[in-house]
Amino acid sequence: MHTQSLISLANQIRSRKTSALETCHHFLERIDAIDGTINAYHETYPERATEQAKAIDAALDAGEDPGPLAGVPIAVKDNIVTDFGSTTAGSRILENFNSPYSATAVEKLEAAGAIILGKTNCDEFAMGSSTEHCAWGATSNPWDTSRVPGGSSGGSAAAVTAGLCCASIGSDTGGSIRQPAALCGVVGCKPSYGRVSRWGLIAFGSSLDQIGPFTHTVEDAAAMLQIIAGLDAHDSTSANVAVPDYTAALKEPDQKWRIGVPRQYFSSDNDPTVTAAVEAAIDVYRQAGCEIIEVELPLTAYGISTYYVLAPAEASSNLARYDGIRFGHRAKLEPGEALFELYARSRAEGFGPEVQRRIMLGTYVLSAGYYDAYYKRALQVRRLIKQEYDEAFKKCDALIGPTSPTPAFKKGAKSDPISMYLCDVYTANTNIAGICGISVPAGFTDIDGNKLPIGVQIQCQSYTEPTMFRIAHLLEKSIGTLTRAIP
Repeated sequence: MHTQSLISLANQIRSRKTSALETCHHFLERIDAIDGTINAYHETYPERATEQAKAIDAALDAGEDPGPLAGVPIAVKDNIVTDFGSTTAGSRILENFNSPYSATAVEKLEAAGAIILGKTNCDEFAMGSSTEHCAWGATSNPWDTSRVPGGSSGGSAAAVTAGLCCASIGSDTGGSIRQPAALCGVVGCKPSYGRVSRWGLIAFGSSLDQIGPFTHTVEDAAAMLQIIAGLDAHDSTSANVAVPDYTAALKEPDQKWRIGVPRQYFSSDNDPTVTAAVEAAIDVYRQAGCEIIEVELPLTAYGISTYYVLAPAEASSNLARYDGIRFGHRAKLEPGEALFELYARSRAEGFGPEVQRRIMLGTYVLSAGYYDAYYKRALQVRRLIKQEYDEAFKKCDALIGPTSPTPAFKKGAKSDPISMYLCDVYTANTNIAGICGISVPAGFTDIDGNKLPIGVQIQCQSYTEPTMFRIAHLLEKSIGTLTRAIP
């Protein structure tokens, strides 16, 4: 049951070949049996999920339609609020936070019949590429538990990979869906900025954040995005753009697409097996009759520098609210201490070292005397990066390249922050430009006797997700899906 696609499992429940309750119990039992070694979940909701499953079965028995995802078990990243359970964003500063409302994406999933099994671990406030910076402990990669699952949505990726849910949602600010999807061997989709409401997503970088799905297949990702996409009156940045039928688009005949290959994506810093997987994927498109076009994205090397000015600047502003008075953990004062000590100690006790580092960096680049030299210049480079993509998409329908420069690395291997930041070298510019991207499993490498997945990234122009899904689906049909079925 846990190796089936979302669409297959939903069809079985709707046709009564299995029940929503049986499905729910199967996944909850797997979580109890396996998650102790993976730590994908921060918390689960077995009683609530069981009641939901019973209600769905009753509705189906009565001939009612509970929705296209009726009975499908879903996991939610711990920085997406729900009006049940807690939402901590992987941080002690929100250890006791219970949201009074649910995110729009969660509401849409539950309205479609999905069952939320629990909240998945993430790097604190989504700041990281390994899910090691989590107040509730590091998450392990199900393929090799000595290695990271990627981040910051590592718990969501690991849960799907290990069969601890059928699909999940995470957030992507600079690659936080696509990079863990690549390292865990699942599909991870970052929609265009504004395609999915950010209402209820705890803010990191508001001009970069986007909610998206993790699934076993491209078709499942299309089905998930179909549910959560669309204009939301609660989110002024959600786009008033019609949501096409993504799953119907996959049924259309394949075209002779123009596939752009950025020369800058074939760096000597890439693991050779990653470059080989991308080259094999390019051959798939070539053999399918697609036109392969070499393109130039010379600002690729500047993306990380730009991102790590813009994102920390926005984080500095967004996280200022956690002051120990209005929001978040509140420190105990000693006699004679005043307001400044309350602010300083509450934030020092509540925020982990990576979040503190980014707040300080963001505050610095926004400060008087440095704003023009750093933040303003980063905004100018952002515009140039967007123009660079616009020019590339005049020549091609999609861009192909690595999702991550390496397969999953050992826990603790990237203790230097800069080496960790470079994990996002091929994903950050997607967020900077606001376009859509998807990571598709594209093979394995063998390290220390363990098979580790490799992901290939497809990027397309804003609001062209149907094309992105179709091009990714063509690759998936040739390579197949990678499902980790742990005994």
